[in-house]
Amino acid sequence: MEPLGFFEIWAGVIGRFWPVWLGLAIIMGGSAIFKRRLGLYGRLYDSNVGMIGLGLVLFWVLTAIFPDVIATFDPIEQFAAIKRKPPGTIETSTGVAAYFGGDNLGRDLFSRMVHGAQFVLTVAPAATLVAYMVGISLGLPAGYFGQRMDAVLTFIANLVLAFPVILLFYLLVTPGVRETAIPNVMSGVFFAFPIIFFGVLFYSRYYARPRLLAIQMAVTVILGAWLYAGLVFDADPLRIVSLEPNELNIFAAVVFASSPGVFRIVRGLAMDIKTRDYVAAAQTRGESAWYIMLWEILPNARGPLIVDACLRIGYTTILLGTLGFFGLGLAPESPDWGSMINQTRGFIRIAPTIVLPQTIALAMLVLGLNLLADGLREQSLKD
Repeated sequence: MEPLGFFEIWAGVIGRFWPVWLGLAIIMGGSAIFKRRLGLYGRLYDSNVGMIGLGLVLFWVLTAIFPDVIATFDPIEQFAAIKRKPPGTIETSTGVAAYFGGDNLGRDLFSRMVHGAQFVLTVAPAATLVAYMVGISLGLPAGYFGQRMDAVLTFIANLVLAFPVILLFYLLVTPGVRETAIPNVMSGVFFAFPIIFFGVLFYSRYYARPRLLAIQMAVTVILGAWLYAGLVFDADPLRIVSLEPNELNIFAAVVFASSPGVFRIVRGLAMDIKTRDYVAAAQTRGESAWYIMLWEILPNARGPLIVDACLRIGYTTILLGTLGFFGLGLAPESPDWGSMINQTRGFIRIAPTIVLPQTIALAMLVLGLNLLADGLREQSLKD
């Protein structure tokens, strides 16, 4: 069968993404209408850069939500008819086109690219969120109290930052370390921080209202214990929350490498904001130190932290791609963008387009996150 032409390929690709276009129309159209009520997010629609970045990020988020609808083949299924074939080749047994061609094992590159978004947009934001929990929980007291606590925590953060990132990941994610308890111990420590953070957050605000506090603490402990058991020990009885061993190792390594950077940012913001008049007013009212840190300092540091979070998710996305490229990511058959680039780069002379889909996908997502961060920075400066 004759392969599809250039315009037929792109018409087919655009058509396959129909859930994404529909989702973008609903989300961005509705947000543009009610933007005056949506705070900083709504003001993004007054920034061309911010809107482009948001559109690119939402495109891949929606792709990660609907991969089975968008993809044309199973991402790990092999077909001899499309092995190292150019874009538009028809798979003879099904009569379905491989829009971006096939890889060296005959797997559809379009389908693997689509499913690869799911891994990146699960691990990168989640790891960044946990890194923020760790960095905030340690950075706030270091900046607020200072003295010996600040010196000890800053020294530990600088010690981790002094390690070259790639070498650090080689030490943490290599197969020899995977078989030890080190990743599980690290994950156990890191996943405890969100539970502690929300527990202290609610207690510092509602300790004088014991009934309300009891409800919030019960929800925090029950939900936290459920997530903790599923993520760290793979013991979720409902099998809803779990991570594969490789994913857990990567997750722990990303959090370990990202937390010191968040710590330094939060520490610097806390040292600056604690000198403001409203913090002095809270101290005069007799508020506790943790109340001041979590309910006075942290909300007023949200602008820089939101911008940094977008950039940090982009850095983590690049890091995940780098790990996959060096063979330290998921299992080889998994549709991980970095692994796909590594597996196909040796066949560029045979099929020049074989590395393009996953490379462009990675670049698009990171570009979108950077543009979104620029838009958020631009709008936050107007506050």
